[in-house]
Amino acid sequence: MISVDGLAVEFSGHKLFSDVSFVINENDKIALMGKNGAGKSTMMKIIAGHQNPTRGRVSCPKDAVIAYLPQHLLTDDNCTVFEEASKAFQHIFDMRDEMDQLNKQLETRTDYESDEYMKLIEKVSELGEKYYSIEDINYDAEVEKALGGLGFKREDLNRPTSEFSGGWRMRIELAKILLQKPDLILLDEPTNHVDIESVIWLEDFLLNKAKAVIVISHDRAFIDNITNRTIEVTMGRIYDYKANYSHYLQLREERREHQLKAYNEQQKFIEENKKFIERFKGTYSKTNQVNSRERMLEKLEIIEVDEVDNSALSLRFPSAMRSGDYPVTVEDLSKSYDDLVVFKDANMSIKRGEKVSFVGRNGEGKSTMIKAIMGEIDFEGKCGLGHNAQIGYFAQNQASLLDENLTIFQTIDEIAEGEIRTQIKNILGAFMFRGDDIDKKVGVLSGGEKTRLAMVKLLLEPVNLLILDEPTNHLDLRSKDVLKEALKAFDGTLILVSHDRDFLQGLSEKVFEFKDKRVIEHFESIDEFLERNRIENLKEIDLADK
Repeated sequence: MISVDGLAVEFSGHKLFSDVSFVINENDKIALMGKNGAGKSTMMKIIAGHQNPTRGRVSCPKDAVIAYLPQHLLTDDNCTVFEEASKAFQHIFDMRDEMDQLNKQLETRTDYESDEYMKLIEKVSELGEKYYSIEDINYDAEVEKALGGLGFKREDLNRPTSEFSGGWRMRIELAKILLQKPDLILLDEPTNHVDIESVIWLEDFLLNKAKAVIVISHDRAFIDNITNRTIEVTMGRIYDYKANYSHYLQLREERREHQLKAYNEQQKFIEENKKFIERFKGTYSKTNQVNSRERMLEKLEIIEVDEVDNSALSLRFPSAMRSGDYPVTVEDLSKSYDDLVVFKDANMSIKRGEKVSFVGRNGEGKSTMIKAIMGEIDFEGKCGLGHNAQIGYFAQNQASLLDENLTIFQTIDEIAEGEIRTQIKNILGAFMFRGDDIDKKVGVLSGGEKTRLAMVKLLLEPVNLLILDEPTNHLDLRSKDVLKEALKAFDGTLILVSHDRDFLQGLSEKVFEFKDKRVIEHFESIDEFLERNRIENLKEIDLADK
């Protein structure tokens, strides 16, 4: 059992949260929810021991192991996959090395009667007792088994970590977590940059092998599948629900209705007393009553209603000219980097108005195909755009193309036309740019903020062919809903690459799967493909465990 007691974080006169207390029990699977900036990541870092609170403390049993997977992976680039995963046992290796050094000192020293020599013996004895109490493990075999279970081939183990994509690096970090057998796993946006197969494996691991878990995620399907408890951080305090995310939303709405009712009743009570005070102030016979009511109002704790943004925002892409019948055509397309074949003899034809998804593991060629379609790389075969194709392209480097000298508002104001101009502030608000934020220069924004701004810009440009490569990585749940509804209403052609199953569902009627250096066309909806894929992957997981 891990206890969080009276946590408070304050900086520059701003109170992020205060007097936060809760207990983490074994087998708790907790979703940490709240709007961006509420303090979720800060709270997680404090529990992980990576940041100190202004007040309060986190208490846990002496030998408890807490494993933390941050938003941005910390994997080094100066070692192999095997060496990085072996760091899970670094504390044991350090203990062994220290014992060896101390024993060497005992062998060479001759001051057997001195206090220092006796302290050395005590230290060796204490360390030895701790070291030899650890279960006897073949560490190399355990590392290889964990990495193999996560999809790494034997020949991958001696490759540098720098050669692997973000999804595979996350698997290395997860292997380290698995090998530590922690009492608590902390995951901050673990599904960002991760393929669907990785997410399915992660869900199975967290549900069936992990002890306690706390996760921050904007992937609705992921948190619904793995959590049994939700802690919401809002307005400097927390609410704790013994429920998964979907059930929590219902309970939160009920809570807010009760708050609103109590708030309205309190406001009516305050207004009635103010009228009484105003009416009888200066009346001698009512002086005591007036003073009493004034004191009461001064001490009254005003009921707060939690912030919930219920404003509905419906966005539609501006009208664009009609494209040709086939905006994208690919014939016998092959791409290699030196000896590495990405895919070979790929064919696809995408009709006007079709919405298609590119799916497959990281590194199988989804983004490479998009770069070929965009004419950004050389390739063998044919790949062309159809007549009158007006492309809206969103890639992870899209943020770098923004003008850093403009403000957020100016960036959007430059391209917005017609009636949509009256909604610029609402649109920016839906993508987490609120209040004075809109006057910030683009140059001072974080990578995630620039990515969100690039997405808003794309939503307001007239296009008939949309190509989106992982568009949801920096979006919160509401922003994703706004984008998804806009894409559903889009009457042009859509090519979508995403690992977010909840976002993908209902968005495409055809799937191109990138697998084993091939591109396979599936004439089924993304929902049908994902369900079939989930079942097949879970079968693979079951077989790997036997």
